[in-house]
Amino acid sequence: MSKIFYDHLIIIDEFDSLIKESTDTVEEREELWKLVDEIIHHKVLDVIFSNLPSQHHQEFLEMFHNAPYDEGHIDYLNERIGNDIEKIIKDEVDKLYDEILRNLPEGE
Repeated sequence: MSKIFYDHLIIIDEFDSLIKESTDTVEEREELWKLVDEIIHHKVLDVIFSNLPSQHHQEFLEMFHNAPYDEGHIDYLNERIGNDIEKIIKDEVDKLYDEILRNLPEGE
């Protein structure tokens, strides 16, 4: 995985043991981790675009595409949104974690 500007907001360590318990092979674990990562990424982008005024969407997409790791994106978003995007992302990802945990298959 490459570094993304919001990584410091996402803590998925608690999934490690659950994913290990829910899978039988390394391939299954990798596939499940990839799925969890993609779900979180899509959720974060949804949160951003739901809060960011539409006239800034294209500019943000270009900035993100050029430097996905740049934590300065947080400042950009806070200025354009007028709110604490870190808190908004954390709150929404916490809700997503709960949903993912409820839907993980039970280990044997």
